[in-house]
Amino acid sequence: MEQFSEEHGKLLLSKEWLVKNNNSTPYLFKCHFSTVDLSCFIMVTDTKTAWTEVLNSKQFARRWRACNPDSAVDFSREEDEEEWRIYNLELLAKAHTLGGMNELSFDCVDSNYADLALELECEAFKWRWETCLQGSRFSAEMISRHLVLPLISLSHLAFSSAVGESSETDLEKAVDKVGRTARRSVDTHVKNAMAKPRVATSLRRITAMFNFIPDLPAILASAETPELQAQVVQANARGLSLIPSPVPFKRRSSTPDPIPTTPPPPKPLPPRETIPSQKIPDPADSATEDSENEAPLVGAAKGKGRALSSAASSPANADPQSPAFRAPSSPIPSKPLSRAKAPSSDSDSSPLRPVKKAKPSLSSSDDDSEAERKRRLAKATSGAGGAKRGTRQPIKRGGKRF
Repeated sequence: MEQFSEEHGKLLLSKEWLVKNNNSTPYLFKCHFSTVDLSCFIMVTDTKTAWTEVLNSKQFARRWRACNPDSAVDFSREEDEEEWRIYNLELLAKAHTLGGMNELSFDCVDSNYADLALELECEAFKWRWETCLQGSRFSAEMISRHLVLPLISLSHLAFSSAVGESSETDLEKAVDKVGRTARRSVDTHVKNAMAKPRVATSLRRITAMFNFIPDLPAILASAETPELQAQVVQANARGLSLIPSPVPFKRRSSTPDPIPTTPPPPKPLPPRETIPSQKIPDPADSATEDSENEAPLVGAAKGKGRALSSAASSPANADPQSPAFRAPSSPIPSKPLSRAKAPSSDSDSSPLRPVKKAKPSLSSSDDDSEAERKRRLAKATSGAGGAKRGTRQPIKRGGKRF
């Protein structure tokens, strides 16, 4: 924020004092508005201390938009923005006059940035001054130059004219009456005295005369009330262009889109991958082919996870293209159908081995055929199976057919 300088003080010499009360304290202030550089500043005093604030063009625009968010308009052209600022500055200058101040409400509000924040509000707009406290030397100089000396001269004028011609008794009665009224309510008395157009304009002219102002302001007997109109109405009437929205706007056509009466056809599903069929051997190749084909089906249906081999134990009868060698659809793996020789260790088995089950009794098996019993008996008598097989489960051959 710009500092209040001596040049700012000189520009306030030709301005009248405006008075507002808050919490039994009278506040006198002078304001200046310039449409040349679009700036404004204020000096406030309570007859003991002085506060000031200076706003340039950008600060004024931000303050106005912060106080009036509903009428905060952004413009795409600099000419429109400058016109908007000039209008609001003139509107604020009209409000800070003897007639416009009567239309504004006044209040001292809390602020995190100002030593003294003054809020003015009417139906058209809201405004807030955020002033900073000045030192005692500056305050004494400003109060003496702008208020004390002009009041002394004005009092001399009053007593040398009509007041001076009255008798001593009448003058005492008038002084006592004014003193009692001022003693009861000092703020109301100061406001009534300083807000009269004759007193305010006379004090303004005397101040300008003391400080050698070339163009002396006139003395007014009455103050006209200005017309305060909202900025939003003026912006719409002038047809100012606004900044386009960053979100793209899609123009709708004059004719609405036709509403579909029938639902769209469903999308075709992708064809499933077919597994190439394997060649099935001829049933006439061996006499036990039917038994070999049906045994895995029976084992899979029972969920035992076992595979059956062909009736012949030679590896020549085992066909790698037979259905028994195909991987089953169930996750339980199965053993090969036939082998030339039983594995000697567990390392030859597949990684996913089925859970071993208890060894069934050989004498009580109902599924063994007569030929199988004879074959095992022959092996036992000949000594081929003399070696101890351990806990391995014997391989069943020739499952029962249904």
